[in-house]
Amino acid sequence: MAISTFFIPPVNKIGEGCLNEAIQLVKNYGYKQALIVTDRVLNEIGIVGNVQNLLTNVGIKSAIYDGTNPNPTTINVEEGLAILHQYDCDFVISLGGGSPHDCAKGIALVAANGGDIRDYEGVDVSAKPQLPLIAINTTAGTASEMTRFCIITDVERHIKMAIVDKNVTPVLSVNDPSLMIGMPKGLTAATGMDALTHAVEAYVSTAANPITDACALKAVEMISSYLRRAVEDGSDVEAREKMAYAQFLAGMAFNNASLGYVHAMAHQLGGFYDLPHGVCNAVLLPHVQRFNAKVAASRLKDIATAMGADVANISEQEGAEACIQEIRRLARDVNIPSGLTELNVKVEDLPVLSANALKDACGFTNPIQASHEEIVAIFEEAM
Repeated sequence: MAISTFFIPPVNKIGEGCLNEAIQLVKNYGYKQALIVTDRVLNEIGIVGNVQNLLTNVGIKSAIYDGTNPNPTTINVEEGLAILHQYDCDFVISLGGGSPHDCAKGIALVAANGGDIRDYEGVDVSAKPQLPLIAINTTAGTASEMTRFCIITDVERHIKMAIVDKNVTPVLSVNDPSLMIGMPKGLTAATGMDALTHAVEAYVSTAANPITDACALKAVEMISSYLRRAVEDGSDVEAREKMAYAQFLAGMAFNNASLGYVHAMAHQLGGFYDLPHGVCNAVLLPHVQRFNAKVAASRLKDIATAMGADVANISEQEGAEACIQEIRRLARDVNIPSGLTELNVKVEDLPVLSANALKDACGFTNPIQASHEEIVAIFEEAM
């Protein structure tokens, strides 16, 4: 077995009401001026104001950047950085889902290392740790609050840059399910399927190890048990809390085993058409796993078991097929679109999307490497 390295923030708070404890920790760290990176919706509904009040109560000043796009861009990073310099901030707080977390990572990384966010595309390009980042999560899906992954859309090239860098790991992650109660059905479903994709891709990854396997399978089991409930009734606190744990477990898995072609392909759809990341993942997931079943059938059969399917007395290939059907059933139950055509993806764009997908760092650990024609064929099947 190859050498494994396990990345995770030094401190991680999970559970209802943990935000208050986290703010006390931030005070103890001695920070003085925060840049809060968030989006307009969270600002308008008052969640940002609540966090600002908690900070004020412990003597910490804060400025806000709430311009983050659903797919954060190079422009968002520049805008946030300008506010950070204007207020001389000594740390960054990301508040929201994957979009604010990724945007904040980009801002904090450039603040410490200089240059432009485009300079850091790839794996471990930066020289020194970013400004301290406290990541407060409001969705159960991306796990960006605890990973070393940062995905930023380059508005000039229309692609999503994958920045995989130990230096973008937050110093503290906060998963308080009471902040997730108001999440709408569609977002709950999309982020939940994103978490499932993280777990599945990490489990079949060529960089999987016993630690990531344990995290991935437990995440799959919990998502299969609780996602439908969280979508059905957003105020079901137990389902929200279980999904917070599940997405964190999935994050631990992929942060260390990396991902595969589902993400490599979904990043292209997101960068090209500005589509929601979790929905792209959910649509592509069964099709990529059918391709992977050529070499990863036994692993997919394990996932079928974790999803509650009875596959004990069937072959590995049949077990892999059962896994694909379970994924489709879950996606259908939470109202994920059935194909890429519904998302207005154009067949004539598939060759360029496929070429870019093969360059995405996430695809390097897919269990089987694909040709350009094979990626195009998977996209076509997903239409």
